[in-house]
Amino acid sequence: MAWLTAATALLATLGSAPAGAAGEWQKVGDDVRSGVSGLAFAGRTDDGTGVHVLAVHDNKRSGQKRLSRITHWDGADGIAPITWDGPEPVDLEAIEGIPGMPGEYLALTGRGILFRLKVTGSTATVVDYTPLPAVGEGDDFESFAVVAQNGKLAALWADRGAGPGRPATLYAAPLTFATWGQPLFGAVTNRPYRATQPADDGTRHISDIAVTAAGRLVVGSAADAGDDGPFDSAVSDIGRVTISSTGRVRVTLAASPTVLGSYPQYKVEAVECLPDSPDTLLGTDDENLGGHVRTESFCGA
Repeated sequence: MAWLTAATALLATLGSAPAGAAGEWQKVGDDVRSGVSGLAFAGRTDDGTGVHVLAVHDNKRSGQKRLSRITHWDGADGIAPITWDGPEPVDLEAIEGIPGMPGEYLALTGRGILFRLKVTGSTATVVDYTPLPAVGEGDDFESFAVVAQNGKLAALWADRGAGPGRPATLYAAPLTFATWGQPLFGAVTNRPYRATQPADDGTRHISDIAVTAAGRLVVGSAADAGDDGPFDSAVSDIGRVTISSTGRVRVTLAASPTVLGSYPQYKVEAVECLPDSPDTLLGTDDENLGGHVRTESFCGA
């Protein structure tokens, strides 16, 4: 009876634990070169209990790793390097799968260069690369998402912003591809966005973007006081994106964004909705402290 009482109390404690509670993050990197700057779903494990994702790293020197494959289960993670074949990017910050094109991805650098990749086995081959359109003065990008609705594609990306004086700028545009593989963008629209949490002077208002099957915008926001922290993060529901049958893209931001989870001591830079599931994979780039991943349930209808 005493054991049953103790177990019941423990379950109650776990059930009421706040998002970001100790022990829920799983470590996937030990140093500044192995943090997770972006994640893209790459498939499920054969037994269906885990997922494969591609992770980009914001390394800048030639020969440093740019891309890894993480196999994520509750309680354990496997990590394998991916060989980069083609011109090396500097400071990769986001990656997204291309809907309807298995094994193909778009990866974005902080300065707005978008790489189209074909991943086969342990090699990622650069198909093409191009600058983003309508880059504003001082823009620094950490996010990229691709939306498929009504047989059309759209891309979303954001300047991350910087504290109270510089909100994020969320960009959106129709997306197509040239016959040789180059991403092509239609008319670009943009909206300013300020995170409600965290609220530090160094807040990056949008550190990544995910879009649910219903078109909800789920974004990360992060504060970074330096390579050794302290860090602070939150994930919020900030609005919705729709694409009409003619390809027109509309972004509607909520008057009051909803904070879905708070993560003190971690710098969330990756938010990925897993298909056919409310599951959401988060990744952190904690600089000298490495990187972590965890699963939440933010991507439901």
